Amino acid sequence: MFSKKTVLILVGILLVTVNVILLAITTRRPPAAGVGRVMMAFAAPFQGLATRTANAVEGVWRDYFFLVSVSRQNQQLKQQLGQAVQGNVQQRELELENNRLRELLGIKRSLPGPAIAAQIIGKDPSAWFKTVIIDKGQADGVQRGLPAVTFHGVVGQIVEASSHQSRLLLIIDRNSAADALVQRTRARGIVKGTSRDECYLDYVMHEDDVRVGDLVVSSGFDGVFPKGLLMGTVTTVNFQGSDFFKEVRITPAVDFERLEEVLIILKPLPPTPRVSTDRR
Repeated sequence: MFSKKTVLILVGILLVTVNVILLAITTRRPPAAGVGRVMMAFAAPFQGLATRTANAVEGVWRDYFFLVSVSRQNQQLKQQLGQAVQGNVQQRELELENNRLRELLGIKRSLPGPAIAAQIIGKDPSAWFKTVIIDKGQADGVQRGLPAVTFHGVVGQIVEASSHQSRLLLIIDRNSAADALVQRTRARGIVKGTSRDECYLDYVMHEDDVRVGDLVVSSGFDGVFPKGLLMGTVTTVNFQGSDFFKEVRITPAVDFERLEEVLIILKPLPPTPRVSTDRR
């Protein structure tokens, strides 16, 4: 019913109380010599036991308060450690984001027109459609038909734009098509999505020289993607299935599973008309 510690404390209190009563009796009125020796002999064991018990109780309480103090310090240290870890994680995230933005800034200088960076804030959960939502819209100059790229290559084009958000169709979507060239031989074809992590390079003639490992770049003929942007690498060349065209598969240059930011290439502003100052 009672714990060992509780029983020890109660016994200690009882012994201390007995010891105090005996001391009070012996000090209130000096007893006779014989009686005094008897009382001292009787009280001595209790006094020794009371002293040891009091010391033990004191030790128990001292250990208890020490453990409470250690527990509080431990909780404080855990909290400080958690805050430090979270701070390091956030710092690392900022560093990685800055690295990606610096990459976008590097490619921005080589583009033919102005561009704006956008962050991916949503993704189509369907396995049939490959679209993402970005945090830039018409208020930022983004409109339907504009191309999106990263430091690694072509991403896709805008298919829908609202005031502050836009939907981006990725080149791996089966509804996507872009005019392209095999960089090494200039063989021409159309990069079409499969709704998987690969694309086809359609309409490549049998006589065209296309090999595994060839790079495929945008041709600029479709009026969407600027010429010379990397689209992917040839992984398969199949000569069967058609009398005129090869079956060519490519792996996109962009890892769409890790896509977080893109660069939207804006249409250049029309030149400002010159105001004539001739008053004739």
